Parts: sequence; structure tokens; C-alpha cells
Amino acid sequence: MKINIGSINTVKVGAVSEIIQDYPHLSDAVLRELQTDSGVSVQPKSLEETIQGAMNRAKNVFDDCGKEFHIGLSSAWEFPDKKITELMIKEGLDMSEAINRAGLTDNPQIGSEEGAIGILTKGRLTRKDYTKQALRTALIHLEQFDF
Repeated sequence: MKINIGSINTVKVGAVSEIIQDYPHLSDAVLRELQTDSGVSVQPKSLEETIQGAMNRAKNVFDDCGKEFHIGLSSAWEFPDKKITELMIKEGLDMSEAINRAGLTDNPQIGSEEGAIGILTKGRLTRKDYTKQALRTALIHLEQFDF
């Protein structure tokens, strides 16, 4: 089995790699990382835009065969400082750029590492953790149930 990942972000790829080990029918899959366009803003501003971007990435990495989608979501959170949200909305910065500008970090690659959530929770929850949570909830549809 092959699994195409519509991202080359190391956190997202790592999350997929770890999650599939918990699913016997996926654990031997070969992963392929692909840079693809989401068709939405670099920093989505709504849940609808986030889901649309994920679906677009999935479609783009599977040519004509991406016909079935299973949505998975992770926990949501709000920045404790409105300045960061304003930088994203008013200036069009992505989250990494906004937290750098606000002085929360000076790491330009934060989105490929612990993420803003890792900083805000002091490492108690990382970007990989909540990416894995979203993957697990999407994979519910692939579980076998006797209803």
C-alpha cells in the first residue's frame, strides 16, 4: 500500500508515520511526501477554509482517484494575546510569521517543529500531537465495526 502525504512538513509526515504503526492494515505502507497546493490561503482563517485546503491537498496528490474523504479534527485553541491573531488577519501573516513578529519565538521553522501550541503549552501539547489527533479521528472511518 502507498500513502501519499500532501505535505513535506516534517511534523505532518512524522505524525502520519507514527500513526500508521497503530493500524495493522496500514503499518507496512510506503509513505510518499509531496508538496502540493492547498488552493486556500497560506494561513486559513476558518474551519471551512482549513477543511477545503486539506481536501484540495488530498485531491492533488492522487490525480483522479481521490474520491473519498474522511475528515478528522484536532482540538482548537485561542491565542492568549490578540496581537498574534491581528497580525494574521490584518497583515496576512501565517502563524509562524506572526509569532515571530510578536516575539514569541525567533525560530522561522516553528511550524515544522513544535508549533505555536508547543510554545504556548510549554511542550505539553505539540503540533505533532494535534496532527496525530486529527489523523486518528479521520481514520475512524477505516475501522471495522459490527453495528
